[in-house]
Amino acid sequence: MLQGKKVRLTAVHENDLSIVSRWFANPEFMRLFDAVPAAPKSERHFKKWLEEEPNDTFRFAIRIQESDEIIGFVEIDGILWNNQTAWLGIGIGDSEYRNKGLGKEAMELALEFCFHELNLYRVQLTVFEYNKGAIKLYENLGFQKEGSYREFLNRDGKRYNMELYGILKTEWQQKR
Repeated sequence: MLQGKKVRLTAVHENDLSIVSRWFANPEFMRLFDAVPAAPKSERHFKKWLEEEPNDTFRFAIRIQESDEIIGFVEIDGILWNNQTAWLGIGIGDSEYRNKGLGKEAMELALEFCFHELNLYRVQLTVFEYNKGAIKLYENLGFQKEGSYREFLNRDGKRYNMELYGILKTEWQQKR
C-alpha cells in the first residue's frame, strides 16, 4: 500500500532517531522545514516525538526501496475527523536525495493514504516562499495556492511569506 518504485513509507523506528536528529542539526534543512530557530534537537526530543502519537497524527519514514535507508519523513497531523481535513508535512533530510523525484513519490504515497485509507477530503500544507523546489512539487501534485501569511518569517533580516496550499480529494482523483 505504501510502496512506490523508488521509495516506501514505513514506521519510524527508534534506531532512525540518530539520523533524524542529524537532519535537525543542519541549518539548511531547518530553514526549509520549520519556522522555529534553526537549533539542534536531541535524540531524546525525537524519542518523545515518536512515542507521542495522538489519534490525529500519522508519521512515516521515507525509505529507499532497495537499501531500506531512511532519507526523510512524512507527517499527517492536525486531523479533524469530522471535517475530513488534515495537515501534511514532508522533510527530505540530506540534500543529496532532493530533486530526484523521491519526495514526489513519497508525497503521492502519502496523499493516497490520506484520501483512500483515512478517507480525508482535504489536505493542506504550508511552505516558505523561498522554497521554490517544494512549491513546484506541490503545484505539480495538484495543490492549489490558497493564500499567504504575509511577511510571516524573518530570516537573515528579510521577511518572507509563508504560503498556504491545499488539495481536495476530487482534485487528487482528477490528477490520477
